[in-house]
Amino acid sequence: MKMMKDVPERDRPREKIAKRGVPSLTDQELIESILGRGTRGKDVRVISKEIYGLLKDHQGTIQYDELISIMGIGPSKAAQIMACFELGRRYCAPAGSSIKVTKPQDILPLPLITEMRDKRQEHFICITLNGAGEVLDSRTITVGLLNHSLVHPREVFADAITDRAASVICVHNHPSGSLEPSPQDIAITTQLREAGLLLGIQLIDHIIVTKAGYLSMKERGLL
Repeated sequence: MKMMKDVPERDRPREKIAKRGVPSLTDQELIESILGRGTRGKDVRVISKEIYGLLKDHQGTIQYDELISIMGIGPSKAAQIMACFELGRRYCAPAGSSIKVTKPQDILPLPLITEMRDKRQEHFICITLNGAGEVLDSRTITVGLLNHSLVHPREVFADAITDRAASVICVHNHPSGSLEPSPQDIAITTQLREAGLLLGIQLIDHIIVTKAGYLSMKERGLL
């Protein structure tokens, strides 16, 4: 394999991007362009080939710890590569591949939410989100009696921690049909918000749903 210094300047990745556009680069050349340079004793093309090998072996996914294990990749460079991959995933993923939440209505089409509107018992659901506000998962945390459900912060945040979520949205239904939050609803919202602050996982909203519609605690000024 030629070292980067032996590659004609016109054929180097960054020069090819400028003259021919980024689609003209191979996968390995794209990695070379991100890295920019190698280290003393290890050329950038050698490092890029190892990273490309990991991507192929893991079908396009790669972990921070795996990058760090490659000689010539330190914490700063590994973070740079992971950030590039995540930025591309967030903004260049096929349309419809993820749900991005910017307002309460965005979570209403989720299957668990549509199903809970007609439930005769109160269901409490937690939706976990990544740093881009995209839905990671949605889970039923508790199923209560006819009129109420008891939930503890540890039950809400246990899966959020596993998901490495940046934030959560909690949703529960009112079988009675009333959208007005009860004193218990307000109290658990405050408790969850404070627990989230301690854990570094923000409670974005707590939403009540019924057959008739929804109420956002955030929009009501209760969060």
